[in-house]
Amino acid sequence: MSTTALPAPWSALVDDAAIFPPGDAPLADAAAAHQERRHDWYADLVGTFVVRDTDIPALKATPLALSVVVTGGAGQIAGTATLGRKLHVAIEGLELALRDPDDPAGAARRVVAAVDAARSEGILDDHVPVFVEIPASCSERGFLAAADEVAAAEHRLKFRTGGLAPEAFPDAPTVAAWIDAALDRETPFKCTAGLHRAVRHTGDDGFEHHGFLNVLLATRLAFDGGSRDDVVATLEQREPAALVEAAAEADLAGARRWFTSFGSCSISEPLDDLLALGLLEDLS
Repeated sequence: MSTTALPAPWSALVDDAAIFPPGDAPLADAAAAHQERRHDWYADLVGTFVVRDTDIPALKATPLALSVVVTGGAGQIAGTATLGRKLHVAIEGLELALRDPDDPAGAARRVVAAVDAARSEGILDDHVPVFVEIPASCSERGFLAAADEVAAAEHRLKFRTGGLAPEAFPDAPTVAAWIDAALDRETPFKCTAGLHRAVRHTGDDGFEHHGFLNVLLATRLAFDGGSRDDVVATLEQREPAALVEAAAEADLAGARRWFTSFGSCSISEPLDDLLALGLLEDLS
């Protein structure tokens, strides 16, 4: 492991999701690359290695800290935790997408009950955070009711900020509302998909991509009591210089208390942007 400590705003910011689209790296190659990064100067930038529950057998006894996406819903939580323990795999996070957009609160309660059962049986450690993704297609009322259930159980939220189709990219007002919902409930969140770059931009796919620096600054602004319009404007800001100037004045480390990380199939793109913007110094 590298002993270089990066500034707090960037520590463990990027979860390594190399096996997921659009990267789609083979699992063995992605795991080897992740292990190599743990010895590089920017190792502190990289958080967990994100895999599916079905990948666990191939990672038996590997020295990797995993965030595991549970593909089978609440009913698969116990099986995933049991398999990880049996194969001596370090599960350091669970991620689940609720499957019932018509009753997301009920789906959230089922997740909470399954996690409680797994912990009471000693197969899931108490320190393992659970990130719950509420369907973007559900109503605002349904979203907030599900968020209430997640927050009451002291779990975390997961926001999908991109994907392979235009409808997978929420607009800035939607992301601002999600951030507000998390902060109102004092609930940390992570993001997934579409945040490879620091600054909002139009991608090669033609879609409008959110920037992870935009989201971090918007989180700080919302926490400090900024208006919804100002939070939206920060999410929509496309000028790097303006964002860098704002970052120099903001308590980004404090914002990380809430915006914990984002999953990215690329580590090099976020790293390159932080270096190019002067927010991180190459310590190699």
